[in-house]
Amino acid sequence: MEDCRPLNSDNRLKHRPLTPIRFFGGLICLLVFLSTAFMFLVYFGPIIAIILRLFSVHYCRKATSFLFGLWLALWPFLFEKINRTKMVFSGDVIPANERVLLIANHRTEVDWMYLWDLALRKGCLGYIKYILKSSLMKLPVFGWGFHILEFISVERNWEIDEPVLRQMLSTFKNPKDPLWLAIFPEGTDFTEQKCKRSKKFAAEVGLPVLNNVLLPKTRGFCVCLETLRNSLDAVYDVSIAYKHACPSFMDNVFGVDPSEVHIHVRRIPVKEIPASEREAAAWLMDVFKLKDQLLTNFKAQGQFPDQGPEEELSSLKCLVNFIVVISLTILFTYLTFFASIWYKIYVGLACASLASVTYFGIRPRPVIGIFKAMSYCKKTKK
Repeated sequence: MEDCRPLNSDNRLKHRPLTPIRFFGGLICLLVFLSTAFMFLVYFGPIIAIILRLFSVHYCRKATSFLFGLWLALWPFLFEKINRTKMVFSGDVIPANERVLLIANHRTEVDWMYLWDLALRKGCLGYIKYILKSSLMKLPVFGWGFHILEFISVERNWEIDEPVLRQMLSTFKNPKDPLWLAIFPEGTDFTEQKCKRSKKFAAEVGLPVLNNVLLPKTRGFCVCLETLRNSLDAVYDVSIAYKHACPSFMDNVFGVDPSEVHIHVRRIPVKEIPASEREAAAWLMDVFKLKDQLLTNFKAQGQFPDQGPEEELSSLKCLVNFIVVISLTILFTYLTFFASIWYKIYVGLACASLASVTYFGIRPRPVIGIFKAMSYCKKTKK
């Protein structure tokens, strides 16, 4: 039912053939996504993520969530309405607007994008954040977006990553800020070769031998849970599976795969998860044992249990969102190329500022907070 073996692109059977219409449609989609992303970033990014943040992190995040949530919603629109990929949800019915830590298996390079389909249905699309490898922050345009959306970059070296992770997580403690922090504890996407190495290591050290997932790395999960526990409502254990084949990014763009994406969610109240690091690590290992069994059953049965708690996306809402994003992009394009020279100067300065804050990892602190800290230091010295 699900085949994630690494196959060559010339002999891999696609769910839909790559016709000339799909090819040119995919190129148009890429052009739309790149142009809309660029215009939203240069016209909204500096104002929201730099200027507004100097006054309030909370309202900066509210504005970022709303405006860039409009752009992010283009992806579920592409998946479900244009490519006709069927999204099948199962498991617990989860409430809207919770603050959660989301742990998911990592089947392929685009798993994280399908979490947007779930977040959109819960009104939390703009609040979802990922822990990702630092090389992705270097992507042109998209790296700027990852920075503005406050994704956490890691080097995959725990000595370097731990202090960075703790510092970034400490900024997400405000319970008034909705948060979906998504992590992939396996640390990399699943392949047969990685699975063999994982099973060999597990057998050597006496850990569970898993067939459909890799052994989870527990330290990052434990730090996230420890830092945010008091402000979280729950942990969502998400299992992702694909019918026919695991898609690549370009499969999504051209609409050739996947035919169905199945997402199973278990909601665990945070108070039910052990507090100690050792017990929390053991708890995560048990979660992945259950996840492995769920995926085994999916291969045999073609579905997860307790299917169908989420509704279809509204075609009308998706279309209205698309029109709004395209209209703003057309307006910004006109201003950039056909209006006053000052717009060209602004775009140039915006690009320079976005590139700088992303490269140096700059996130301004509110001016009021700085003054309070200075005042506090003066009082303590007295």
